[in-house]
Amino acid sequence: MLSSPVVLALALSLVSAFCYAAAAVVQERTAAGTADLRGTLVRGSWWGAVGLNASGALLHVVALRYGPLTLVQPLGALTLVVAVPLGSLVARRRTSGVQWRGMGLTLVGLTALLVATAAGRAPDDTLGTGEVLGVALVAFVVIAVLVRSGLGGLAFAAASGIASGVGSTLAQKLAVGPALSWSVAVVAVLTVAFASGGLLLSQKAYRSGLGGPLALLTLVNPVTASVIGIGLLGEGFQYGTAGTLIALAGAVAAARGVVLLSRPQPHQSHQDRPGRRASAPTPDQPRLPRPTRLLRAGLPSAARVRPVTVELTGTSRTV
Repeated sequence: MLSSPVVLALALSLVSAFCYAAAAVVQERTAAGTADLRGTLVRGSWWGAVGLNASGALLHVVALRYGPLTLVQPLGALTLVVAVPLGSLVARRRTSGVQWRGMGLTLVGLTALLVATAAGRAPDDTLGTGEVLGVALVAFVVIAVLVRSGLGGLAFAAASGIASGVGSTLAQKLAVGPALSWSVAVVAVLTVAFASGGLLLSQKAYRSGLGGPLALLTLVNPVTASVIGIGLLGEGFQYGTAGTLIALAGAVAAARGVVLLSRPQPHQSHQDRPGRRASAPTPDQPRLPRPTRLLRAGLPSAARVRPVTVELTGTSRTV
């Protein structure tokens, strides 16, 4: 049975995922319509996405107050489950069978993770100040390497996932930790820095499309937080070895579902649709003259005919 804190964390995570999904769709469409980051910052739609991300982040932080990292963070994969059909609806295209299978696998995997990680009580342990600084330093170095790797959108997506996962881990310390102190103030500054960096890195990643970057971000984010939660906070799985196997199977199913959701979908052009007439020739295709135009133009005038001397088998003839 799930306790009240876990149920509340689950509900808050669902609403948070919807906010993040809507923000991702808006960010992707904004990135497609602007040439650089400066142009993005002056568009109202992008600031609307910032508001949605802020709402999702706030709900996520509250969820971390009532549920462990190993439960709340994997539920972030619901962002992709919501974003794919929402993006299809906005773009007025159909959701493919592959995408439906991906959503199904992701939901099955998340359900298995929920069964194995719902410990039935709110978290009561957080990172120490030294652990916070160590995690922040390692994350900063890895993010810097990814950004400078030159791998494009996927590198930015991985960096964004790490930044967001670390930001969530630090946010849990703010939600569960002690009263205000200098160490809590440092954690607050680092939390805002990683959260803001994750947002800007995701915007750079979405310039190469929505599916692949969002899928990688969605996978890296919970993996980062879960590694910290299991390695430093002592979080684990219920039911011993059986719970661990259930969690691993759920993680594999969810990862497979996310990969399916990240596949680019072919766009059917108007020329390929059956039952449509042939469209006008493209600029690369020669336009054939109509017979009526030839008749109207008439034969070339004599003024434009020049004699040409051609040598045929040794004999010069004028044509």
